[in-house]
Parts: sequence; structure tokens; C-alpha cells
Amino acid sequence: MLDQLFQIKNAQTRSISPENPTGGRGKGGMCPLEEGTARQAARELGLGWKVNPYYNVDAKTTITLADIDGSGVINHIWMTLKKSWRNSILRFYWDGQENPSVECPAGDFFCMGWNEYAQISSLAVCVNPGSAFNCYWQMPFKTHCRITLENIGDEAMRVFYQIDYTLQEVPEDIAYFHAQFRRVNPLPYKEAYTIVDGIEGLGQYVGTYMAWGVNNCRWWGEGEIKFYLDGDGEFPTICGTGTEDYFCGSYNFEDPATHDRYVPFSTPYSGLQVITPDGLYKSQTRFGLYRWHIMDPIRFEKNLRVTIQALGWREGRRYLPLQDDIASVAFWYQTLPAAKFPPLPDKDYLEVI
Repeated sequence: MLDQLFQIKNAQTRSISPENPTGGRGKGGMCPLEEGTARQAARELGLGWKVNPYYNVDAKTTITLADIDGSGVINHIWMTLKKSWRNSILRFYWDGQENPSVECPAGDFFCMGWNEYAQISSLAVCVNPGSAFNCYWQMPFKTHCRITLENIGDEAMRVFYQIDYTLQEVPEDIAYFHAQFRRVNPLPYKEAYTIVDGIEGLGQYVGTYMAWGVNNCRWWGEGEIKFYLDGDGEFPTICGTGTEDYFCGSYNFEDPATHDRYVPFSTPYSGLQVITPDGLYKSQTRFGLYRWHIMDPIRFEKNLRVTIQALGWREGRRYLPLQDDIASVAFWYQTLPAAKFPPLPDKDYLEVI
């Protein structure tokens, strides 16, 4: 993209936030003092100051974050949330589609599946102190974009956000951004975990995030990822060689000098987060992993299914099928209409426990 910054384009930059909910030209900072969420802090300054920087979202309520007419491209989303990130459900709708193309808890969408901050410095997602979620996936639309946030929790929550986009013509042959969340806890014995299934259409798979909670001792990442493309039957077209291999690591993600610890890392295309126990209530080590197929998208013409095995070790140097707590987000682009997603689990099943 750096080589395009000097080019003039027929596009108009816009930004939606609580201070400009429509993204309209010259419409920022217009909230009357008496209507602002920060009216007490701004009471001596008044209109045009920091009057409405966030929204309060009541329990069991959905708000609209963006409603954009025309054609354009979302280029960046910044967000920070108070309360449980698993209770905040993002949904994106493209070009008047009835079903969302993105349906995902906000934390998992930004690779924070364990409801705990861990820095990420990747091309597609950055998470910065203290809980600043950033995504740089480009999301084109031809006629309309609608983004909502549902609070499925039992308490009100607060959201600060900014959605940066351009109004512009987009090519006729665009593919639309999709993201789907899944969680299984525990994984049934000798079953592979399904990252995504039922994708129908033409497109390309561009990324995987996993929140992996291990319920056994010893190494847990021997399992292979498999991509079933365009009618594959029992066996896939693409078959990996191990969990850490798919996420661009090797040999258990362990320190090669001491062999006594995991080494977290965050790079443009892949990374590992290690959420360590505290010896008391946080009794389990938990892992976050991301892998972006930005330079190597996995292209499909008709359909796609993605699975990953959960394998550890048992005595006798034999594989142990694991029964772990696994959640994931699959990211891809495809033509519309897309197949309807399976229902999200309820609040209790989503909870990080």
C-alpha cells in the first residue's frame, strides 16, 4: 500500500464515531451538551468540546454503530469496550443482506478471545494498551453497509469506537468480507474441531484466530489443519503438519535455548499469545493464535470447510486426542449471497470460565 499513497483517487474520506454518528461532512462534534454522554465533564466548555465520545449500551440491547448508503470501503476500525468482550456481539451486513456476513464476539474478532489484554502487532489486527482494538481488513460494499453491536450481558456496557472509510466506486467483481465465530467446550473425544463449514460461493480464505484452552498436561499442538476445497470428500486438498506449524512456529513454540517455556510472538502474519495462570483462580494456561493468509490466500470456487485436530501425547509415544476448550474465528472474502451462519451459542456457553 505504501506505493499507492502518492496516487490521487476519486474517493472521499469519512469517519463514524459517537461524535459523528452519520459520518456526514461537517457533522462532527455537533451533539448538544444536554444530550452528550460526557455532558458532566464538558459542562463548563459546552458544544464542540468532548461532549459525546462514547455510547452506553443497555443490557440485552442492540445499537447501530454504522449505517452507510452508497458504495465504499471500510479501511480501519478502532474500538475499546468496558465489561466482558464475549458479551459484545458484532454483526456486519453488506448491501441489504438479511443475514450478517460477520457475527462474532468483539474480543474474538480482534484476537482477544480470553477477555484479557495481550498486545498484537500484525498487519490485519493490532491490539494496543490498555485495550485498544484495531482492525485493518478492507471491507468493500456496493450499495449499503450496516454494523451493529449487541450487548447480551446482564449489565450496561460502554463502547468507544471509530470506523474510518471512503466513499468511492468499487469494482464489479469484489468479494465481501466475512468472519464467523465458533466454540466447543469440551471438544468430544476423537473429534476434529471445525473452524468453519458450509461456506458456499466463490472467494478466498484469509485468516484464522483461535482461543485454545488446554485441559491436559504436556504439549497439545500435534494436530493437523485441513482445508476441504470445492467438493473434497473424506480427504482434504490442503493438509498441514501440526498446529504450531500452521501458525508459523515450530517445536512447541518453546524457547530453543532453555526448553522450559513458551515464547509469545506477534508478527505481521502470525502470532502466539500465552495467558499464564496465577497459581490460584487462574489455574489454566491458555493460548491465542492467529494466522493471516494475506500473501497466501486460500482460494475456493464453490465451497470450503476447515478443521483442525486437537492432539497431545500419551505414554508409549502415542497421540492423545484432546478434549479442550476451543474457540475460533474464520476470516474470508466471498461473493454474495452467503450461506446463513449457524446460531451463536447462548451467553453461558460463550462465557470465558
